[in-house]
Amino acid sequence: MKKLRKPLVVANWKMNILPSKACQLAEEIKNRTNNTGIDIVIAPPYTHLALMSHLSSADFSLGAQNVHSEVSGAFTGSISVDMLKDLQVQYVILGHSERRESNINENIFLEKKIDNCLRGKLNIIYCCGESLEVRQRNEEKEFVISQLEDSFSKLKVWSPQQIVIAYEPIWAIGTGLTASAEQADVIHLCIRNWIADQFGDQSAHQTRILYGGSVKSSNAHELASKENIDGFLVGGASLNVEEFSVIAHAFNHII
Repeated sequence: MKKLRKPLVVANWKMNILPSKACQLAEEIKNRTNNTGIDIVIAPPYTHLALMSHLSSADFSLGAQNVHSEVSGAFTGSISVDMLKDLQVQYVILGHSERRESNINENIFLEKKIDNCLRGKLNIIYCCGESLEVRQRNEEKEFVISQLEDSFSKLKVWSPQQIVIAYEPIWAIGTGLTASAEQADVIHLCIRNWIADQFGDQSAHQTRILYGGSVKSSNAHELASKENIDGFLVGGASLNVEEFSVIAHAFNHII
């Protein structure tokens, strides 16, 4: 089955890898994923971005793991959209479950972060997903849609070129559990239908929706084969060149 949208695979390094080791690992990943026909994004810690800014190319981009909701000002320890853009960063991860859980105000500022990113031409990888308790109550669809509605309620025009959605079931992150390919595809279709209802069929058809719950080489091919899964947001496995390469190449036989 040929993919309708160009696959995107994102390496979220989280708080790992020393700055002195970052370029070497990124170069190895870049070399192993060249000519795969997919887009690759590496999102390292802030401290690595300046060192890695020269690595960007047609199919290989830098991402950041978060950004502040204000354009500039007295916000000690924070990073703005313009600062990221100045370092050749093209993507930023917003709403990751680890950020939502560690900061009770994260949800409040997501709408403003999205607006600033879109105005600043910084592409968004927006994360959403349910906890185990929500899944056990069979309310995962309603929960994910409520997240989308809260964050995008004031958005008038949807830009598939600037907005990527990443479905990350919280219960499958770092637990060894993984949503089945069928479970993941159901939620991806639910998200796509919501985009269609709010912003039209064309926006839904063009938007890339990634899966981000404990993706590894052993489940990547099955997940990649699903119609509505357009790529992966990879955590721990992105720190291993061989493992990440296998995950990235999972889309080769269907693109």
